[in-house]
Formats: sequence, C-alpha cells, structure tokens
Amino acid sequence: MSTNLDQHLDGSSRPAAGALDEAFAPLRRELLAHCYRMLGSFHDAEDAVQETYLRAWRSYSSFEGRSSVRTWLHRIATNVCLTMCEARKSRALPRGLGQERSDPRALLEQSHEIPWLEPFPGPTAGTSADPATATTEHARVRLALIAALQHLPARQRAALLMKEVLQWKASEIADALGTTTTSVNSSMQRARAHLAELALDEDTLAEPDDQATRELIGRYASALERKDIPAIVQMFTADAIWEMPPFVGWYQGPADIGALIDIQCPAGPGELSALPVIMNAQPALAVYIAAPGDRWEAFQIQVLDHDGQGRLAHAYVFFDTALFTAAGLPLALPGTEMQRRLRRA
Repeated sequence: MSTNLDQHLDGSSRPAAGALDEAFAPLRRELLAHCYRMLGSFHDAEDAVQETYLRAWRSYSSFEGRSSVRTWLHRIATNVCLTMCEARKSRALPRGLGQERSDPRALLEQSHEIPWLEPFPGPTAGTSADPATATTEHARVRLALIAALQHLPARQRAALLMKEVLQWKASEIADALGTTTTSVNSSMQRARAHLAELALDEDTLAEPDDQATRELIGRYASALERKDIPAIVQMFTADAIWEMPPFVGWYQGPADIGALIDIQCPAGPGELSALPVIMNAQPALAVYIAAPGDRWEAFQIQVLDHDGQGRLAHAYVFFDTALFTAAGLPLALPGTEMQRRLRRA
C-alpha cells in the first residue's frame, strides 16, 4: 500500500490538498487507530489525524523520500499525539482512579471533569484475512490494553506502540522521538513489565462475531431487555467488573452488578432494546431506551469482555451518545425501524 502512495506522491513540490487527501485515504483508519492507542479517545484521535494531514500538506515539499509515506505519516501523527498529551491528562476508567469498589445501592456520583476513556467504533484498519493476524490486530485495540497504555508516560507509550504495532527498529524510534537507542530499549522494557499482567487468554480473543460470541451476546441482550436480573447475574463471572463513565464508581461480582442494574437503571422490563455492534474489535451492544411516541432514544454503549466459556468478564458502559454517531448509529429510532434492526441482528 505504501509503495502505491509513494509513486502517487513522487513530486518534489507540495501537491494540492485534494491530491494528498486522496493519497492518504487508504491510511486514514490505520492512523486513526494509532492515534487512538496514544490518546484513548476516538474524538481526540480524529482531531489528531486531521492535524497530521494538515502538517503533512504543509511540509510535503521537504519530504525527502528516505522513508515510506506511511512511516512519515505515522511519525507526524505520533508527534501530534505527544503534543496533545502534554496539554491534557491521560484518559481513565473508574477503576483506574484508585478508589475502592462501590456499593450498587448508593447514590450514583458522576464527573464530567475527568477525561474519560472512550471506545473505538468497529474493528481496526486493514484487518487481515489471516485469523492469527486479525486476532493480533484486535488485541491491540482492546479496551483493557488501551486503559493500561494510558498509565504509561506518553513518550514511553509512543515507543512501545512504534515497536510492537508499527514494527519499527529501536534506532528508528529513537530518531523519531529525538532520543537514544539505549533510552528507547529501557523505556520499552519498563512498558512491557507494566503491561505483562494483561496477558489475555486466546479464547477471549475470538472474532467478536463468531457463533459462540453471538449467542452469548444475544442471550445477554435478551436478559437486559427483559430486565431479568437472575438471568443477568448468571451470565457474569465471579469477579466480573462493571464500569460506566461518567459515573465514578465501579462494581465487582455478579450480585453487585445485578443489584446495580435492578436499582439504578431507569428502564423497566421491555423498555430497553439492544443492538449488537462491534467496538474496539470486541462484542458490544448499542442500547436504546423507550421514549414517548413509540420511539427509542440512544442510551448507552456497552463494550464486553468474556471469558471464552460463555460468561461475561467485564462490561464497559458509556453514556456519551456521540459514540452512537461515531459508530454510524442513529440517536433515535421509531419503533417499527427498531424492530426491523432487531430482526436483522
């Protein structure tokens, strides 16, 4: 892919912005995923890619062709992300705030001041037809990994991603970050040690729409729609986690998760509809809540981890309805359209 781009952009003068947009288009999703891994926010990643394109257009006349266009764009994108990281705090999930697990019966507390982690709509770019390669690509955008990356210093995070995802040499990383190879190797050693505890069981990295996963998510969606608390409780592992920014609490264990849904969810039986989607290359549900006039309004996005044995291990629940738009979903649906979508799912 990069060879074709290099041939398309072989002039020494700065091309028109439209020509660059056309040439860079095949790399957009890949750059978006890279910026998302750095920033933990889909919306920030979109801004970073736009800034990357702007910088590339401004500086293309100085591009000497010593690397591929792909490498050059990733280098620009990384520096854009580092600049953005300097200006804002790292993204977080409730459990990462360092507080004890919450009581599901207590009053919910929310904060819009905390920069919350966001999910990434759909799979990553250029997902390979090879199952092993696709699994590796999916693992690199899973929410558990993205959350852990946010705990690394930004430059350490960048070095790790350049090495593990982009497959750059330590010398290339050092050149991009303006440091030494020794420093890069040291940073990656510390980063890998921090992430070692996130080793994921291969069973949980199956395709998000394989048959077993579809059946699991279908059973969970049905229980959620019926608000069948006993059924929901049975579907979570013994140490399952539930987090739902912008609410600052987090919950652990099937009993507490069931109590949370039973007591705190404003919808009654039959007042939720859940459409299966893919977020972070993981199974997810776009949940709509019943509204007056036979309408369903965007309510929450649930991104789900499972244990590979038919139970849910982690629910990341997001109430930012802008994520529906990012995923190509409407913010509201009439009842007849919702039924059609549910039948297709």
